[in-house]
Amino acid sequence: MTRMTPFSSPLLLGFDAIEKRLERVAKNGDAYPPYNIERLRCDDETSERLRITLAVAGFAESDLEITVEDNELTVRGRQSDDLQREFLHRGIAARQFQRVFVLADGMKILGAELKNGLLAIDLDRPEAERLVRKINISVKD
Repeated sequence: MTRMTPFSSPLLLGFDAIEKRLERVAKNGDAYPPYNIERLRCDDETSERLRITLAVAGFAESDLEITVEDNELTVRGRQSDDLQREFLHRGIAARQFQRVFVLADGMKILGAELKNGLLAIDLDRPEAERLVRKINISVKD
């Protein structure tokens, strides 16, 4: 029996890349670090602003990396162990993470800010303009 995918309908053409991205994001099952996504109110109605906030307590700015490639926003955190410290109890581990968010076409990263252990990434999605094209039909004898 073959597995039916959400994009297997014959009416949805050319969505293979989106399906692969969704599968990749679904495999990213680690819940660390926790995050919020919120819609920000804007004065103008021409765009929609979003904010992704990740709880990255213990990470310095130099431990974090934010990249965008092929409509994927990737946030990586890397901490290294301080070998000069001797712990009697270690409940806070130095750990690494990678969190991937798939962005819609046209999304723009406005900036990122690290404050009080929270990394906030602001995004803007301008209103897409509707494009209607008429396709001519040629008749062949």
